[in-house]
Formats: sequence, C-alpha cells, structure tokens
Amino acid sequence: MNAVSRIVAETTGIKIHHNLEQGTPEWLQARCGLLTASEMKLVLTEKTLKLCANDKIKAHIYELAAQRITNFVEPMHQSFDMIRGQADELEARALYSERVAPVREVGFITNDRWGFTLGYSPDGLVDGDNGDAGGIECKSRKQKFQVQTVVEHQLSGGIPGEFVMQHQTGILVAELDWLDFISFSEKLPMSVIRVWPDDKIQAAILEAAEMTEAKIAEIVKIYQEATQ
Repeated sequence: MNAVSRIVAETTGIKIHHNLEQGTPEWLQARCGLLTASEMKLVLTEKTLKLCANDKIKAHIYELAAQRITNFVEPMHQSFDMIRGQADELEARALYSERVAPVREVGFITNDRWGFTLGYSPDGLVDGDNGDAGGIECKSRKQKFQVQTVVEHQLSGGIPGEFVMQHQTGILVAELDWLDFISFSEKLPMSVIRVWPDDKIQAAILEAAEMTEAKIAEIVKIYQEATQ
C-alpha cells in the first residue's frame, strides 16, 4: 500500500501509535507523506497567519509529494544540535515527571477528522488533575535562548514564535486541552510555559493545511500522468 492509499485507509479520526520509538525507521515510515506539527511553521507564518510562499515550503511540498509517490523517507543526517536535543529531551522529561506530573511516552499521533491527515510526535502525554488531557514539548536551547525565553516569555505566558505553530497543531492533532512548552538548557533552570488552544491560529492552520494538501495531491496527479 503506497502512502496515498494509507492516508485514505486510516480514516478513523485520532490514532495513537504507542509503540513507535521516535527517530527509528518505523517512525519515519509512519510519518511518510504526512504534514506534521513540527513542519507547520514552514506552511503558515506566525505573525500574519498567511500561507507561506517561499522556497522552503515549495521544497517541502515536493518532498511530501515524492514520499507519497515512493512510500519512502530519505535518511537525514543528524547534526550535533539534534543529538544534544535528544539527550536534553530525556533529562527534561524526567525532571518534568518528577516536579510537575507523570508523563506517558507515545511515538506518533495522526488525526484525519478534517478530511485530511495531520501528524504529531509529542514528547509526552500528561493526565491533568481535573481529568483534562495535556502534553509536553521539550526544546533543547542554547543558553542565550534560554535566558531570552525566561526574560521575554516566562511571565507573559507566551512562547517564542518559532514554536507556536507546532504547539497549536499538536493540540489539534492530539485533541489536547493544553500543551506545556519546556525550554531546557543544561546549566540553567528549566522553564515550563503552558500553551492553551487558540481558535484563530488553529483555524488558520487547518485552512493552510487543506490548501497544502490540495497542492500535494495536484503534484502527485500531474507526476503520475506524466510518467504513465
């Protein structure tokens, strides 16, 4: 079954892949051809909530189209920052579990209740004290960014703009009541900022995702017609 067929077949609303380990070939395959929360910043601008029109989104749309055609995700080189981020995520999650609330790890979540499928890889899910559903996103930060986050965002309750689209998309896909942004830098105190659903941003995300899905489908169709 190719990626396009798989997306159509899994029309069951929210689906949680509990046993997938993030970063493994199986995890990459589950994400194959899907628009995910971590990539939504390429699709939609945080300040204007307009669909991005630049080389990055064009390249990403063609990448997703190619994945749907081949059912294959090309390997990606892991940078030093990515390796450091994996180690920091483990430490931040353990610290959060100890100080705030226990965290349940899951590999990947998909949701297609809008007529198309979005994906999200949370760093953990959390059961709130009042029966609400929460989650966490751990970000490994260089110390200058950690200080900036505390000074500019800790008291105001907002989070850095570069992470807004991922968090709001994650809340949508996983159907969460809130998502805790965890900013972590090894030699500084951990910062935790709670993110709540934003109806305006989420409406823009869904509109942009629908337009992006239409463009990907168009590219796949043209390619298949051209190569038959």
